[in-house]
Amino acid sequence: MPCLDEAETIGICIEKARGYMERRGISGEVLIADNGSTDGSQAIAESHGARVVPVPKKGYGSALLGGILAAKGQYIIMGDADDSYDFSELDNFIEKLREGYALVMGNRFKGGIKPGAMPPLHRYLGNPVLTGFGRLFFKSPLGDFHCGLRGFNRQAIQSLGLTSSGMEFASEMVVKATLQDLRIAEVPTTLSPDGRTRAPHLRSWRDGWRHLRFLLLFSPRWLFLYPGASLMALGLLSMIWLLPGPRHLGGLTLDVHTLVYSAAAIVCGFQAVAFALFTKIYAIDAGLLPRDPRIVKLGELFSLEIGLVVGIVLLLGGLGASIFAVEIWGQSEFSDLDPTISMRIVLPGATAIILGLQIVFSSFFFSVLELSRR
Repeated sequence: MPCLDEAETIGICIEKARGYMERRGISGEVLIADNGSTDGSQAIAESHGARVVPVPKKGYGSALLGGILAAKGQYIIMGDADDSYDFSELDNFIEKLREGYALVMGNRFKGGIKPGAMPPLHRYLGNPVLTGFGRLFFKSPLGDFHCGLRGFNRQAIQSLGLTSSGMEFASEMVVKATLQDLRIAEVPTTLSPDGRTRAPHLRSWRDGWRHLRFLLLFSPRWLFLYPGASLMALGLLSMIWLLPGPRHLGGLTLDVHTLVYSAAAIVCGFQAVAFALFTKIYAIDAGLLPRDPRIVKLGELFSLEIGLVVGIVLLLGGLGASIFAVEIWGQSEFSDLDPTISMRIVLPGATAIILGLQIVFSSFFFSVLELSRR
């Protein structure tokens, strides 16, 4: 149990946990990962027979990491020390762990949320939205990403290399377990109003953002690839559509000004797609993400020379369009040109030059990453 000033409830939580283990004949301990309590929680915990492990580094994740490292058992059940979860009813968790599941998550939406146990903002917006993103980004089967009551195989979870120090630790455990194809189960869990009188440590918007930020950082596809590819496709299609001449949509006329934004969309979209590739390779090499056979296949198919050829062709095409634009300008004795005509040559040419250079530079960078991987 992570603990920070839980003097009001920690005693009853320990008694419930110890009573459950005695009734079921389980050999175990109650370990309190204390994160710097100043209300005497440590003494209360020890008086109730728990082992207290001080964790100096602040944060929910830090406390749990310290507790996991200090734990002696093969299996760990973690839960908050505020009496919102019933440690006397853990049969579902124990059964799944003994069946060989590496991670057993509680689901409060299936088990029941008692009146006053969860703020409406968390119940109807925060948890469903963040869980939905987690299911979408990582194809996780779980329906409650952030349940604080969960059980796991200590060795399996330690192998994930968890590092988050804050509340996003809850998401990190689920995401990495999913990415590493660990066996995950979900059991109904009841959430009750906590027994403390002080305000909770959780800060809705701050901690919600930290969870969302973590989910995005661990999904280069949704952070970079899909938005970048969509932006690039939209820019390319709109540029092709506008090249012949102005287009009319209802009472609006789209002309070269829109063409400028089309070019910007193509360039920014390509940058995002390149970031997706580079981020994926770096994250795999750093051990943050598992090996991806698609990246291996890409490394086999793509070479620096192929990238250089594509980039140089685009670069030469852009230079050709630019020279053609200068020739047209010269034919008018370098006087003022009609931008609605000249920009339809200059903008595609400039875009091709920029993309060509980006592909050349990105190809070199990709080759450096491949050398590092090999």
